[in-house]
Amino acid sequence: MSFAVVKSGGKQYRVKKDEELVVDRIPGDVGDSVDLPVSFFAEENKVGFDARTAKVEIVEHLRGNKIHIYKYKPKKDHRKKTGHRQEQTRIRVTEV
Repeated sequence: MSFAVVKSGGKQYRVKKDEELVVDRIPGDVGDSVDLPVSFFAEENKVGFDARTAKVEIVEHLRGNKIHIYKYKPKKDHRKKTGHRQEQTRIRVTEV
C-alpha cells in the first residue's frame, strides 16, 4: 500500500494513484497536468519526508454548494442576507 500526503490550497489530502478528489480551485485548463508538493509519502517498505511532487490531472472545474450568510442585529431593523459558492477543481492523481 503506497500513498502520499499532498498540499493544495492550504490543506493536505491523503492520495493514492488513480484516485479522484475535489480541492480548491487550481489554475489551469481541463486536461492539464499539474505538480503538487508532497509533504509525506509511504511505499511498501519505506516512509519519508522527501521533497517530492505528485502529478495530477485536472478533470473538471466546478463550484461547491451555496452557503447562506444571514446577519441580524436585534432592535436595529438591520438584516442582511448574502451567499457564497466556493470555486473547486476535481483532480485525478496520475503519479505519486
